Formats: sequence, structure tokens, C-alpha cells
Amino acid sequence: MNKTASMVLKIIGASLAFAAVVCLLIGGWHDLAVGCKGVKKRLTQKFGSEYDDYADEELYE
Repeated sequence: MNKTASMVLKIIGASLAFAAVVCLLIGGWHDLAVGCKGVKKRLTQKFGSEYDDYADEELYE
């Protein structure tokens, strides 16, 4: 009986820990998305092509 209760408590503890992680991800989803967009913007500015600053649309009118 003691082993069964210990196993049940471990399963409940793991389930609660998993639920806490899921809640943190859902709660901070907006912050994560804003952070990813900011990193992407900085990387495109840093590693962009040297020809990105030309207005190609105006050349072919």
C-alpha cells in the first residue's frame, strides 16, 4: 500500500509540475512572440543583404 501511495503522489506531482509549465507558457506567450520578432528584426538588420536598401520597385516602372 505504501508503494502505491508513493507512486500516485509522484504522478500527481509530475502532473502539477507539467500543468504549471503549460500555464507559464500560455501566460507569457505574448512576451515570447514579441521577443522572437525583435530578435528576427535585429538579425535581418545585422545580416541583411547589401542590396536591401535599394528601391527595386522604382527601377522597373
